[in-house]
Amino acid sequence: MKDNCLFCKIIKGEIPSYKVYENEHTLAFLDINPESYGHTLIIPKKHFKNYQDIDLETIKNVNETGKIIFDKIKTNLNPDGIRLVQNNGIIQDVPHYHLHIVPVYKKDKDNKNNFEEVLKEIKN
Repeated sequence: MKDNCLFCKIIKGEIPSYKVYENEHTLAFLDINPESYGHTLIIPKKHFKNYQDIDLETIKNVNETGKIIFDKIKTNLNPDGIRLVQNNGIIQDVPHYHLHIVPVYKKDKDNKNNFEEVLKEIKN
């Protein structure tokens, strides 16, 4: 873990987050600046800067968690679509490999920042 990495601090519990799911390899939590209702980030617990830096086993772990979160969002939030996004380079806000799971709705839900409500719905 990197001392100055925002996501490593979330993993260590130094910064609070709205956890959706966690296992020994990954952590999934709600994006603090969500694009939509239920926008979730999945991060490996080991620090990797980007796609070029990460090993295949860790990508597998992130994708396995991604499938779990995708299914939870699809079942519990009923979006019209779901985008999976992974950024690198200057478009990567936090230099710690992460996968965005972004639900898309025909009609935007007004309460995308109601984190407690989203957690309750996703975790059902």
